[in-house]
Amino acid sequence: MKKLTLSLAAIFAMGTFAVAGGDIAPVEPVVEAPVIESTGTFYLGLGYGYLDQTMDNINNANIDLEAETDNILLQAGYQFNEYIAVEGRYWIGVGDATWSASQNYLGIKGDLSGDYSSWGIYVKPMYPVTDAFNVYALLGYASTTLDTDANNGYYWDTDEFSWGLGAEFGVTDNIFIFADYVNLGSPDSVTWDPTGADVDVDGDIYTINVGVTYKF
Repeated sequence: MKKLTLSLAAIFAMGTFAVAGGDIAPVEPVVEAPVIESTGTFYLGLGYGYLDQTMDNINNANIDLEAETDNILLQAGYQFNEYIAVEGRYWIGVGDATWSASQNYLGIKGDLSGDYSSWGIYVKPMYPVTDAFNVYALLGYASTTLDTDANNGYYWDTDEFSWGLGAEFGVTDNIFIFADYVNLGSPDSVTWDPTGADVDVDGDIYTINVGVTYKF
């Protein structure tokens, strides 16, 4: 009786497949598209630094000028990945810049006070030494202005190739501490205003900075 029941069930099943056409359509596997994470991020930073500017052999007259000041650094950039970023910086002097001239030149002699500001835009190659520690370079363009209260506000203005080297350490995933050296230019001439004349110099302008960056 059991054998008869099983045989009838088998015949019924075969008949069902025949009515349905007898084919079983294969089920295709569902392929999920991979999720590509964006590695780009904006960042902002705030720093404090020291600037030194030397202008030697002014107008080939063996006259030397040096200016020093502390500065506040504002930083903004976009990091495309762990190896490259673009960055803009703005420096503004804290208090008066101290000028020191070796000889009298157009009213500048001895110790004077003045103001300082600079801005630059950079390509920023980076190398991750560890997950939390990066080294980087800065390659770009900078403009620097230093003025004095002598002779109705004469001031230097120079636009130069700029470069720098630095390192940053991640305290958290978003907060980084950085320190760097930035050369704002080594001009062989500067614009001397309000006369508008170009003055020959052997110049060097640099700043040393420490600060904090927040990456969004």
